[in-house]
Amino acid sequence: MRGKYHYLPWNHFPRPGSASVSIVRSYKRSFNGFAAKLTKQEAEKLAKKDGVLSVFPSQTYHVQTTKSWDYIGLPNTVKRNPTVEGNTIIGVIDSGVYPNSESFSDKGFGPPPSKWKGSCNGGTNFTCNNKLIGARYYVSTEDTAVDASGHGTHTASTAAGNAVEGASFFGLANGTARGAVPSSRIAIYRVCDSQDSCEGAGILAAFDDAIADGVDIITVSLGGQFPTPFDVDSIAIGSFHAMSNGILVTHSAGNSGPDRQTVASVAPWVLTVAANTIDRKFISKLELNDGTVLTGIAVNSFPSSLSNSALVFGDQVAKSCDEGSARLCFARCLDMQKVSGKILVCQSGDSSVATVAAIFNASGVILMQDFPDTAFVFPLPAVALDNTAFEKLMSYYNSTRNPQGRILKGETVPDSAAPVTASFSSRGPNAITPDIMKPDVSAPGVDILAAYPPDVPPSKGGGDDRRVKFNVISGTSMSCPHVAGAAAYVKTFHPDWSPSAIKSALMTTASKIRDITTEGDPSRFEFSYGSGQINPIKAADPGLVYEITKDDYVNLLCSLGINIRRIDGNSTCPKGAKNITEAELNYPSLIFKAPVSKPFKLALSRTVTNVGPPNSTYKAKAISASNVNITVVPEILSFKSIHEKKSFTVEISGSGFKSGTLLSEEVLWSDGIHSVRSPIIVLPN
Repeated sequence: MRGKYHYLPWNHFPRPGSASVSIVRSYKRSFNGFAAKLTKQEAEKLAKKDGVLSVFPSQTYHVQTTKSWDYIGLPNTVKRNPTVEGNTIIGVIDSGVYPNSESFSDKGFGPPPSKWKGSCNGGTNFTCNNKLIGARYYVSTEDTAVDASGHGTHTASTAAGNAVEGASFFGLANGTARGAVPSSRIAIYRVCDSQDSCEGAGILAAFDDAIADGVDIITVSLGGQFPTPFDVDSIAIGSFHAMSNGILVTHSAGNSGPDRQTVASVAPWVLTVAANTIDRKFISKLELNDGTVLTGIAVNSFPSSLSNSALVFGDQVAKSCDEGSARLCFARCLDMQKVSGKILVCQSGDSSVATVAAIFNASGVILMQDFPDTAFVFPLPAVALDNTAFEKLMSYYNSTRNPQGRILKGETVPDSAAPVTASFSSRGPNAITPDIMKPDVSAPGVDILAAYPPDVPPSKGGGDDRRVKFNVISGTSMSCPHVAGAAAYVKTFHPDWSPSAIKSALMTTASKIRDITTEGDPSRFEFSYGSGQINPIKAADPGLVYEITKDDYVNLLCSLGINIRRIDGNSTCPKGAKNITEAELNYPSLIFKAPVSKPFKLALSRTVTNVGPPNSTYKAKAISASNVNITVVPEILSFKSIHEKKSFTVEISGSGFKSGTLLSEEVLWSDGIHSVRSPIIVLPN
């Protein structure tokens, strides 16, 4: 069993004389511990020793913009604080970065801020500069922080890349690519290999270094497939230490949607980010020999074919396999000679099928849509059709002696339905602490154009010889750095704000959006996008914030029966401290659990801090779409000074609650200038 680690003193190592062989890495800059390769028996023996706080296996995690910043209201002409922006450092824990990208040029940059304590340990072929001020790598199989995947380059440039004019994907989505805070600095911590596999031991080491290096914001676009208890989750543990040191961590919610309770990032001290669409989408068209044009989706950069090609279903070009498997176009089923030069039609939405088609020299591929809102980059001309269009294709195919067609070059078109929660974005409710709403916010994460290494194929599959400087990718991995950039933007105006204050500002100023997968049940929207799509400009002036201290989190963890030392390493549960439930945490969103089939009256209290004008008066407005009564006491909060705190209680009551019911309500505080919104979910208990 490899990678057992966390807060383990060197003198407790179970095999004297073997530490230099078995130690993988140590943590000693921001917290104490080490990672080591141990057998199951050694780990059990070690866990029993005095002074050992925690022993757990290193999990394997996986990775999860020309227009997106303008779309969420942060144009390049927005009001900025350039001096502070230049002193702001965003730490990117990801797959590394391509340092020679124009997005990371240091033209016009001065030296790094004096608070920077890091270094450039980027290894082979890596050079830092005054924009890309630091780099480290934790991948045991490679000796460089250079991005071999493309993922980290994309996320880093989304958060804080320079403004690069004329960015496009072979002419598609042409415009200026940039991050939220182009003049800020970037520090890179490579924890993922070329296959986007990321070890927990390396992630914890990256947090250890990033905290000590002096970053202001950390963005983490990777995670497990399922939520994990906090005390064995490297990201939850590392981000707790970051929070304790005044650093906000943004974390991708995951790509396991639209199923419920799939959100993998659930730690309350982390800002969890869902993904939504923007008002631009990529389409691809299939023109059949009879003149019919079927429209689907794909980021298809290949020129329109001048002539038609034969259309063949997988079972027509199979060398083995049953008909069902062949129609899914499994590689083992297809005859390469029969596929070559033809457009392969597959009853599958698996994007890897396109790689098979490219390797087998097909002239194009037609797929079914797995995700109706997400266009993928393929290594050959491609189109993904919805069910209706695919049925029309099948009807044509079955009624035509020699079915032929051609795939036209892709287009970008407006998407008037946006913003909509991405179908792949992981949903709540929170499986670990269900009375804390997750995800927290949403941001653009569909069809995002950003920087990319020129030596990595844009489709990341075989048979793709193209090379690009910018690529189009989708995922909560893409929405997460949008929020990190927005958080950095807010911090440039409020350098002294705590992580919870910045998080609150982004949550309470966010806008409600739609989720087409639950369109018939709007009450479930918040479990798709949390408080809604972020608005960075409003977040820089939120009026009121909900603050949560480290002690609050410690009290919560102690109330949950979690050994806080397994997470913090130093703190202990305070004697006589008041127990705090999940619902009582001073979170900017609220969840009530009402009894079924009988009258109820419930209450939760919150405290807000005035960060607006000294003399301010806010009035509460309860917005309910159901027969639940909501009362806010008091309904008026008057402040006389900045940083003054006021508490209030939200009371809900009703005559009866049906099993399986879920209600969506909200409380809005307004002083006539600021609107401070908190979503409320009412669940059956």
